[in-house]
Amino acid sequence: MLSRTADHLFWMARYTERAENTARMLDANYQMSLLPQSEEYAALGWRAMLSISELAGIYCAAHPTLASLEVIEFMTSDRDNLSSIINCLRAARENARAVRGSITTELWETLNTTWLDAQRMLADGVLARDPCEFLEWVKFRSHLSRGVQLGTMVKDEAFYFMRLGTFLERADNTARILDVKFEMIEQHGGGNAQPLAQSLDYYHWAALLRSVSGFEVYRKVYRDVITPERIADLLILFADWPRSLAASLEEVRQILARVRNVRSAQAEAMAIKLHEHVCASRIGDILRGGLHGWLTNFLARVNELASCVSGDLLVPLAPEPDAAPASMHQA
Repeated sequence: MLSRTADHLFWMARYTERAENTARMLDANYQMSLLPQSEEYAALGWRAMLSISELAGIYCAAHPTLASLEVIEFMTSDRDNLSSIINCLRAARENARAVRGSITTELWETLNTTWLDAQRMLADGVLARDPCEFLEWVKFRSHLSRGVQLGTMVKDEAFYFMRLGTFLERADNTARILDVKFEMIEQHGGGNAQPLAQSLDYYHWAALLRSVSGFEVYRKVYRDVITPERIADLLILFADWPRSLAASLEEVRQILARVRNVRSAQAEAMAIKLHEHVCASRIGDILRGGLHGWLTNFLARVNELASCVSGDLLVPLAPEPDAAPASMHQA
């Protein structure tokens, strides 16, 4: 397969997954902001989300206040925010259009309809009326596109490059969603998550689990009260759940073995090493050493892996001054 074609397929899937995960992060924060809490703590949640998404500077340059609806609009419909949901859906559609002959008609129509309907919904004022309606719709359309992909595509190189983009993006975003919550706790609790966690309302943690479709999974696996340690364990180490870091990296490792070329040995080695690092970790050791630091290191390594994949298998990412990391933009 031509590297340019593979590149479009990879980013088509990655932007679709990014739109979904941005919707998940926003939904979790919005649901938490509706619960009884101080204004300071509510603002901390939005600030942490923007910081971990590496968008705090862009947001603050255009918005003097940190209001929930302003953050939601910035992250969903702002055309100047390259990682906003509407820009991700547009980019996914444009990448699909560029390789129209490599995907099925059903998949193209799903992505194209998603882009058209998203513009209509935003123009109709869905964010002012009910932000959760739009965020749930974005998640549903992402599920739909993956289902159409699985149900209509031949499992050839095109299929696997799409899957590669999906799971690299998922690993990055699952780590960010988890980091948003725990960074709030560490900032508010002086770096020790447990004392503050004990005083937080049950519904805060339930909202976090629901944001990653993990509430029922948590109940099935742990059959006990919700604790931050077990939430971290589920999102990081539980390999049988498809949104965990361990599961995402296992998929990346297997896919790279299928699409390897003469230059991709380094990317494969990096994926194997990172997967082994995650699987060898223990949640108690991670928390004692500081979850935020562990996740920051993980995100740096995932971004490095993504850049290596681009250099070895796709169209290399061109560095740009004052640009966000490779995980945030397509070159």
